[in-house]
Amino acid sequence: MIEFHHVQKTYRVSGRDVPALQSTDLRIEQGQVFGLIGHSGAGKSTLLRLINRLEEPSGGRIVIDGEDITALDADGLRRFRRQVGMIFQHFNLLSSKTVAANVAMPLELAGELGRAEIRQRVDELLSRVGLSGHADKYPAQLSGGQKQRVGIARALATRPKILLCDEATSALDPQTTAQVLQLLAEINRELGLTIVLITHEMDVIRRVCDQVAVMDDGRIVEQGPVARVFLHPQHGTTRRFVLEDEHIDESEQRDDFANVSGRILRLTFQGEATYAPLLGTVARETGVDYSILAGRIDRIKDTPYGQLTLALTGGDVESAIGRFRAADVHLEVLR
Repeated sequence: MIEFHHVQKTYRVSGRDVPALQSTDLRIEQGQVFGLIGHSGAGKSTLLRLINRLEEPSGGRIVIDGEDITALDADGLRRFRRQVGMIFQHFNLLSSKTVAANVAMPLELAGELGRAEIRQRVDELLSRVGLSGHADKYPAQLSGGQKQRVGIARALATRPKILLCDEATSALDPQTTAQVLQLLAEINRELGLTIVLITHEMDVIRRVCDQVAVMDDGRIVEQGPVARVFLHPQHGTTRRFVLEDEHIDESEQRDDFANVSGRILRLTFQGEATYAPLLGTVARETGVDYSILAGRIDRIKDTPYGQLTLALTGGDVESAIGRFRAADVHLEVLR
C-alpha cells in the first residue's frame, strides 16, 4: 500500500541544510497497522506527513497503492488526499462547530454528497465511534477521549484507504488510551484500513501494531514484526524503549546479576508455550535448581508471551539448557 524509495527530507534553517529524514526505503502492506516509534526529533512526524505530502520530499519517490504521488499535480493531490484520513495529537477540532459539523466538514469540502446523504454518513460514523448522542454538542463539552473519537470519525468520513495517526493517544490518560487503541484495532479489522501511527510509547506499539519501525536521528534503525522487535531488540535505541516500557534500569540489573551464582538464561515464550509447565519439567528431569530473576507475562496484540530471566545451579545445567533449546522457546545465554 505504501512504498518509500530513497525518500529524504531536508529543511533550510539559517542558511544551512538540516536533514530531518535520511534516505529511506520502506514498505507497508495493505491492511497492516504499522507503528513508527522514536524520541522527539527522530524524524517520525516528518515521515508520517510525507505519506500524504503535507511535507514535500527533498528527494526520492513515494508510491501509494501503485501510484507515484510525488508526481501528482495540485488536482491529483486533492483527489489523492481524500483516500488518506489523519488523526492529530491535539484533536484539531473547530470549537465553533458542533460534533456533527466537524465530522461533516470533509464531506462538504469534497462536494460529492447532498445534505441528507452527509447527515446519514455522519450519523453512521458517530455510531461507529460510540458518540451517537453527542452530535449537537461542541468540543468544549467533550472529554479528551470523546474529542479524539470525533477526530477519528472525521478522518473516516471520506472512506479512506489509509489512516495516519500523529501521536493520537499521547494527550490521553491510560484508560482512555486503551479505549482509543481498541477502537483503532476494530476499525482496522472491520474496514481493512492500513493504519500508520507514530508514538514514543512502546506500550502503544505492543497493543495494536503488526509491524514497527524504530527511528533515531532521521533513520530507521530497526524494523520488523512487533513480537520480534519487542522481545529481541537489536539496536540500542530499541533496547532503551523496551527497558523504559518495563521500567527497568539496565545498569542496576547488571549489578544485581553480578551477585547471582550459576548460569543466567533468558527464556522467551509465545502463544500456547507461554502457559506450558516447562520449568518444573526440566528441573525434575535434570536436577537443576532455578531462581527467577525477572519476568513478565503479557500480550503483543492478540498473542500471549512470556519472558523469564533465570539463574540455574546444581544438577546437570548443560542438559537443562539443551532441553530448553529443544522446546518451543527462544533461549539466550546471558552468562
